Amino acid sequence: MADRFRQIFGEGSKPVIAMAHLGPLPGTPLYDEARGVQGIVDGVARDLDVLLQFPFDAIMFCNEGDRPYALRAGFEGVAVMTRVVANLAPSDRPFGVDFLWDGRAALAVAAATGGAFIREVVTGTYESDMGLWSPDAGELLRYRRALDAQHIAVFMNVTPEFASTMGTRSVGQVARSAAVSSLADAILVSGPMAGVEPDPAKLREAKAAVGKKAPVLANTGAKAANVALFLELADGVIVGSDLKIDGHTWNPVDAERVKRFLEAAGRV
Repeated sequence: MADRFRQIFGEGSKPVIAMAHLGPLPGTPLYDEARGVQGIVDGVARDLDVLLQFPFDAIMFCNEGDRPYALRAGFEGVAVMTRVVANLAPSDRPFGVDFLWDGRAALAVAAATGGAFIREVVTGTYESDMGLWSPDAGELLRYRRALDAQHIAVFMNVTPEFASTMGTRSVGQVARSAAVSSLADAILVSGPMAGVEPDPAKLREAKAAVGKKAPVLANTGAKAANVALFLELADGVIVGSDLKIDGHTWNPVDAERVKRFLEAAGRV
């Protein structure tokens, strides 16, 4: 199922994907009524003004500010994210959508706005900060078919943040099963929280298990200090926190940190 990935990024490429984080959406505990929805749009626009000056291969929009996260999106959240993405999506490179933690919401926004991929936890069962969590790959991919959105790639996170797997399968076994049985377009390996790097051994294990069936990307914790290693081990990286002021996930993007990261990634 790597064909969608190659169609987006080209044969043999190792994409570097930058996060565009939305502030807290309406109805969530940290939503800022004084700034309103326009304040969310303005915050993402400010970050994109910086990010799009640099040679990232893609941008991914995410409702990172919606702590504590929920397993089902509200209509108001989907509506506002759709407005943000429709207004601000880049025209010079592909973009994706991640709605924490509702794959159907992410897919709906991507289908409505021209997104090329989504990122979600799609397989397995977990104990998590959100309670017991059992996403449904079959339901999500059938929903993609119903939306006539077969072109949208699904990047499947097999080691989700804020959660631990219930069961005894190894990372390699889970990754291979996601690639073969759940038709993942890419496998993502994460650290335990946003901004925390995955264990390089788990990246190696997932990559060895999956082989050529799907690309494997480092999903969290990519930094100037480790991105060269991750690009050696994996088929690409997703970066958010290290691009922000002081490396803090919910701060604005810092142009100097972006330059430092891309220099370390060999993308001057």
